[in-house]
Amino acid sequence: MKVLSITSRTITLELENNLPFYAEQEFEIYINGNLYKKERRNVFTIFNLSPNTSYTIQVEKEKKIIKTKGESLCLNVKDFYAVGNGVEEDTVKIQAAIAACPKNGCVYIPKGVYFISALFLKSDMTIYMEKDAKLIAKYDRGAYPILPQEQQGYIFGTWEGSLVDCFASSITALNCSNLRIIGEGEIDLQAQLGDWYVNHREKRIANRGFGMYFKECNFIEVIGIYIHNTPSWNIHPFFSKHLKFLNLRIENPVNMPTTDGLDPDCCEDCLIAGNTFNVGDDCIAIKSGTFDLAKKYKKASSNIKIRNNFMEQGHGGVVFGSESSGGIDNVVVEQCIFKNTDRGLRIKTRRGRGRIGNIDSVVFNNILMDNVKTPFVINMFYNMGPKGGHDEYVWTKKPQEVTELTPSLGNFKFTNMECRNVWYAAGVFLGLPEAPIRGIELQNIIFTYNSEAEAGFPVMIEQNFKLKNAGLYCLNVGKIYTKNVTFEGIIGNHIIFEEEEK
Repeated sequence: MKVLSITSRTITLELENNLPFYAEQEFEIYINGNLYKKERRNVFTIFNLSPNTSYTIQVEKEKKIIKTKGESLCLNVKDFYAVGNGVEEDTVKIQAAIAACPKNGCVYIPKGVYFISALFLKSDMTIYMEKDAKLIAKYDRGAYPILPQEQQGYIFGTWEGSLVDCFASSITALNCSNLRIIGEGEIDLQAQLGDWYVNHREKRIANRGFGMYFKECNFIEVIGIYIHNTPSWNIHPFFSKHLKFLNLRIENPVNMPTTDGLDPDCCEDCLIAGNTFNVGDDCIAIKSGTFDLAKKYKKASSNIKIRNNFMEQGHGGVVFGSESSGGIDNVVVEQCIFKNTDRGLRIKTRRGRGRIGNIDSVVFNNILMDNVKTPFVINMFYNMGPKGGHDEYVWTKKPQEVTELTPSLGNFKFTNMECRNVWYAAGVFLGLPEAPIRGIELQNIIFTYNSEAEAGFPVMIEQNFKLKNAGLYCLNVGKIYTKNVTFEGIIGNHIIFEEEEK
């Protein structure tokens, strides 16, 4: 077993095997010789522990003695007259407990339903949500303060890679360190009851907030929480580093756009493990800003480990961009299950995103995909969002001048994977004629196809095309290497090379 996290009240462990998300069979977890629970997942958290206490944890024949971290003080929000009846508002009372919490203290939220708007957290503290503790958020945008985009060079608000005025999130942390949000509680933003999803790209007063927003934060852990129904992305760390997101359940309505699960943006050293995603857009989307922001700050997203996660629904499983101008590098995705997502790996960029940073050094290993329409998509003609593909400069397949606005994609390696019930194509790789994708390597991969699937669009581009049960579709790829890759039920060639326009 590998220790992923130790807090004052939780311990998170990971079985060391090569199986995606689940162990081979159910196993028992013992705490100090007593059965704690039965489990099947590779990553699991033990909750409701006492601070500064040693525990003997046993799984099968392996034992570990682990001591929880200490706390200076634990403050119960009920002692600050939080009601927890789901009707009376508790924002100010919970905020008072947060303000009163001493360094390395804990704010404890017991069983109950707490009606809130935006809570602002601070450094050196823990929020612990007991099982059956629930935060429900106001859905009237007028109840939320606005974060200005920037004041005297200090960033507050952001949206889709740009600095903008945006509403504060229900959980907001600005410039915090050593912060933990942990427990078996639930956060329901209730966005479907308001107008957050109506004309979702229209700015009304300010841009939409998130479920959780971490801006310029370091050493953050979010563990065990169930978060759903957020106005836009569930969790958005921005300009942050040393992050852990473990054993979370992240959901949003499947028909609601721009409701991503977890979007690290200009972040480094991030571990995402043991989570389940079922959302209306991308499950995990790694970003690094639009061109103007990247040119000013030159901040990449780097050193990101994504392991033992289950993506149950979404446009893409693990996605890069499209706001990726600062660069994304050194990303390893292992032991994940992608089921019923439109795509598995999804890289979306276009002319205009620029080459301040590259997307490079991406590895996928030990992955299971089931009923994923197109397992691999690398698309340099992405046409959605502001300044999208309606401009001929973005969509033309004729070579353009290489400038600072030309994106750059490096090397991608995919190994030891099974992709069942593929619909449209095993992969679609669309590089620019003036900036081809440098290299794609596939080893030990099995593709099987859903013969009853209808043809569909595997990518989002302006001049689109449909495929069904196709192989690897390539345009402007510098090098593609395959070894021990099989296609069962394919229609046509294993690798299709589109002719380049002159």
